[in-house]
Amino acid sequence: MKFIQGHNRTQINLFPVSLDQSIDPDNEVRIIDLFVDSLSIKDYGFRMDFVENGRPAYHPTDLLKLFIYGYMNKIRTTRDLEKECRRNIEVMWLLKCLKPDHNTISNFRQRNQKAIKKVFRATVQIARHFDLIGGKLIAGDSTKLRAQNSKKNNFNQAKVDRHVAYIDNKLEEYTRALAENDGDNKQVIEDEIKKQQQRKDNYRNIEKQLKESGEPQISISDPESRQIMIRNNITEVAYNVQTTVDAKNNIPIDYKVTKQNDSKAMGNMVQRAKSILRTNEFTVLYDKGYHTGSELKTAQDLGVETIVAIPSLPSTSQAPSHEYNSEYFIYDKEADTYTCPQGEFLITNGTWYNEHDKRGNLIIFKQYKTRSCKTCQAHSKCTRSKNARVIQRTTFAEYYEINRRNFQEKERLYKRRQAIVEHPYGTLKRQWGFSYILTKKGISRAISDVGFMFIAYNLRRIGNILTRDRLKEYLRILVSMFLDLFGINFRQLNEKRGLKLA
Repeated sequence: MKFIQGHNRTQINLFPVSLDQSIDPDNEVRIIDLFVDSLSIKDYGFRMDFVENGRPAYHPTDLLKLFIYGYMNKIRTTRDLEKECRRNIEVMWLLKCLKPDHNTISNFRQRNQKAIKKVFRATVQIARHFDLIGGKLIAGDSTKLRAQNSKKNNFNQAKVDRHVAYIDNKLEEYTRALAENDGDNKQVIEDEIKKQQQRKDNYRNIEKQLKESGEPQISISDPESRQIMIRNNITEVAYNVQTTVDAKNNIPIDYKVTKQNDSKAMGNMVQRAKSILRTNEFTVLYDKGYHTGSELKTAQDLGVETIVAIPSLPSTSQAPSHEYNSEYFIYDKEADTYTCPQGEFLITNGTWYNEHDKRGNLIIFKQYKTRSCKTCQAHSKCTRSKNARVIQRTTFAEYYEINRRNFQEKERLYKRRQAIVEHPYGTLKRQWGFSYILTKKGISRAISDVGFMFIAYNLRRIGNILTRDRLKEYLRILVSMFLDLFGINFRQLNEKRGLKLA
């Protein structure tokens, strides 16, 4: 039986193949090369000024190309990137056979979070140039990316107190055992007492850090990561990444790495979306975790239409009969009264009351009630209280009502939210495996890690929607315009590289 035979490894070719000829013309690595060459690296904030003495530094464009290639090919660790520089022919072509060590590669990612964000903005600009961003409907959501910090190394005051109480009980037992000991195990018990005392001192130091930080919790390995609710009652020490995705082609236009939950995130993300799109004539879709009065106010005051899912009322706030829930009480703005389903008018004494909700947010509200309530035939259906039914109206009630109308009238539009905003998460977390933050020691490094994720996603997404030839031609024009500013002939430059221009 005949088999396909490989080449003899020791055979010398008469016509040697260049490194450029080894890379297919349609290879994605050529897009990465052109994309980075089209950027004004110095204007983006990458460090360009290095001292003349000592070993020369690597140019930021080379390290940027390496990282983008790595993230697009599921390679994130600096040691793996270093290894690829020595064995991967695509990386050899991209970096012109440069071999930076892992420390140099790591330092680049750590020190350039703001510049990396500007590179992401450049991918959004490319998408806008090709009309891939509609700017009429956007969806927002968050995803939790696990931090390099275990739950064991995350502490709040209650957890510290629990550990200290356990150690105090142990010390009491050992002290009692030492008093009753006849001398045979005295040294062993004293060593245990010393060990427990050291543990207690360690927890006291953590408690001191906790109080000095003013934060409700502290992490040891990654100080700025926080234990966040993932779903139901499952928690994880993680960062919360807010994203804004355009509906036309599911392309992210913005991201933000935070330590907080979703309740106070929407307003700022909508403001940023308005700046990016340079218009307020768009609709935003968010799930019920973002249904907060202050955030609805921020978005609607910007002139943006909000369609945010409405959480169901807790059982304690519901009327005995569904038709008497507060949503069926009609408000008259001019008279400042409510009309109940029975046709009675609920009035207010005009006093504003203050209280805090479970999240610690301040709520300012007025109360509305009627004297007719006690003698009403529907009293048992309307309230479980023996007294009159009381309706509370907060300072944000108007914004809640506008959002409710939008949601009811455009519920079919809201149902598109998940398909829009979950598209990038499905690719990044499930397909590429980016379900965790690779870096540690602070949120600034996490921002760089997430930035490269979205740069890689956008470039891949744009390349999949457009033909690669069309994208490359556009990038060549950008590079040519950039080089012309410095008097460099792009055609001569590419002929030296062995590239053929269309």
